[in-house]
Amino acid sequence: MRCYCCSEDTFSVCCEPVIKGKQPAQTPEKLMRSRYSAYCIGDYGYILDTYDSETKTTLTVDALAEHASENKWFALQIVPQQKHDCVEFKAYYFYQRRPHMLHETSRFLKESGRWVYTSGDLHSDFGKIAIGRNDACPCQSGKKFKQCCLNKAA
Repeated sequence: MRCYCCSEDTFSVCCEPVIKGKQPAQTPEKLMRSRYSAYCIGDYGYILDTYDSETKTTLTVDALAEHASENKWFALQIVPQQKHDCVEFKAYYFYQRRPHMLHETSRFLKESGRWVYTSGDLHSDFGKIAIGRNDACPCQSGKKFKQCCLNKAA
């Protein structure tokens, strides 16, 4: 199965080892990808664990789960950029069966030798979006949206 983060690798090779603690995220992008995949599979404990120590004290697994419970994540696009401690991304999800996009530039830092998420800035184009049935799927599968991720809206 292709990884939830839309990489070319399978989940068992890409994000699963990071989520399961078998290997650390070597870069902020790898941490971003694994956090996205964790949202897809509902591993909110992992997501909480990947916040910086200060932010982590203000969150709970239940609060993260409640916040994300109505979203069905279906595609991730990483926007190339220059800063090594930031990742700009577009995460696509269904909310009430309608496509939405979270467009954010996330900041990361190293704590105790491992990358953690610290904060992010939303871009102005986040929210409900229009994707035509015949448009290319945001997951970059090469298929039309109607033949690919639109099926995940149900």
